[in-house]
Amino acid sequence: MLSSPSALPQASQDKEADSGQQAFNNACRTCHMVREGDNRLGPNLHKIVGRKAGSLPNYAYSSAMKEAGLVWDEEKLDRFIANPDQVVPGNSMKPFGGLSSSDDRKKIIAFLARQQ
Repeated sequence: MLSSPSALPQASQDKEADSGQQAFNNACRTCHMVREGDNRLGPNLHKIVGRKAGSLPNYAYSSAMKEAGLVWDEEKLDRFIANPDQVVPGNSMKPFGGLSSSDDRKKIIAFLARQQ
């Protein structure tokens, strides 16, 4: 039996969301969560898009991140995930050195953007 046409876009969105969560889990979840208030080794990334870098209450950011003077948008997140030291020198993302896969970065950023 074939799926109705109206079910196909939802299935595609579900698959995209699952691949974004998987990419996030593989690259980020060791240190970060997306649940508000759930800070781990890294700060939670709930509502990261539009947030000023280093501004989340109750998290001890590096001075480099607190003084970065940037607001996270999709372009800045892409550059940061690709090479954190290039975007915010002196950050505390060690040993994470970056994610070279632009496809995985795109999936992660789309996943994070949905956590609003």
